Amino acid sequence: MLVEALATGVCGTDAEIAGGSYGWAPPGRDRLVLGHESLGRVVDPGPSGFAVGEHVVGVVRRPDPAPCPNCAVGEWDMCSNGRYTERGIKQADGFMAERWRIESDYAVRVDQKLGTLGVLLEPTTVVAKAWEHIASIGRRTFWDPETVLIIGAGPIGLLAALIGVEHGAETHVLDRATSGPKPALVRQLGASYHTGALTDLGFSPDIVVECTGVVQLVRQALDIVSPGGIVCLTGVGSPAAPDTVSASALATDMVLKNIAAFGSVNANRRHYYLAAKVLAAADPAWLEQLITRRVQPEDAGQALQRTPEDIKVVIDFAQP
Repeated sequence: MLVEALATGVCGTDAEIAGGSYGWAPPGRDRLVLGHESLGRVVDPGPSGFAVGEHVVGVVRRPDPAPCPNCAVGEWDMCSNGRYTERGIKQADGFMAERWRIESDYAVRVDQKLGTLGVLLEPTTVVAKAWEHIASIGRRTFWDPETVLIIGAGPIGLLAALIGVEHGAETHVLDRATSGPKPALVRQLGASYHTGALTDLGFSPDIVVECTGVVQLVRQALDIVSPGGIVCLTGVGSPAAPDTVSASALATDMVLKNIAAFGSVNANRRHYYLAAKVLAAADPAWLEQLITRRVQPEDAGQALQRTPEDIKVVIDFAQP
C-alpha cells in the first residue's frame, strides 16, 4: 500500500550509516534511503484491509528468503542465518521519503490520538522486546524482582524506564548528564536519577538494562547486579574501545552469582503490539518531551548532527 510520510525518527544508527561505518545499500545499488523509525498516513490501501487516512508504522526487519526456522514462524528478529533485510539499514530502502510503499503484513496501525508521537513506536519495540525476554528468563527460577537499573538516559533508556515504572518496579536511571531534560524526565516518571559511578549507587538491582554499550559499564553492571539477577544489553559500543574486561573474571561472576546476561535488538510484529500498549498507557505530555528537536526534510543533515540537549530528533514531513 502507499503511505504518506508524517515523521521519521533519527537515531545513532542513521548517523553511523550516513558516516559510512555501517549499513548496506539494496543489491545492485550504491545508495540507501535512510529511516527506520517511521510514521505515515495511508494514501492508497489497495486490497490491504487498511483504510485511507489511518496512521501506520512500518516494521523494520524482513525475514530471510530461505527462511531459517525462526523467520519461518514470524520471529525474524531472532534470524539464525543473518540473511534478513532491514528497511533503512540493510539492503532495503527506509522510510525517510515523502511517500513509501509497504506490504500490509509489515504495517502496524497506530492510534491517531498519539499524533506524531507515533514515531516513537519503533524505538519502544526495542525495549518492549527486552522486557519480554527479561520476563521469560526470570521464569527459570522463583524470582520476585523489585529493583531495576537503567544505564543511559537516551531515548531507549528512558523508554526502558517507562516500562519499568509501568510494571510497578522501583526504577533507577544512571546517566552522566547533570543538567538538561534527562533528570527531570526520569523524576516525572516517579523514578530515581543518578550520576557518578555505578559502584557508588549503594544498592544491587535485580534487573539491569544497559543502553550505552560502554564496555566498562557493562562490566560494572555485572559486578553490581544482585545474585540471580538479569542484565540486558541493548547498546552497541565502539569496536575501537579498549578491552578492559577479563573473560575469566566475567565468567566467574556469572557462574557464582547465577547471573543471566543477554543482548536484545530489533523486534518482530508482536513487539510492535506490546510497544503500542506501552505508549497508549503513557502520559502524552511526558512522551512529547522525548522529542527535543524537530527539523524539516530539507534540513535532514542537521538532524544527523547530535547536540548535548538531544534525546530524540524527528524529521517532520506532514501534519498528522
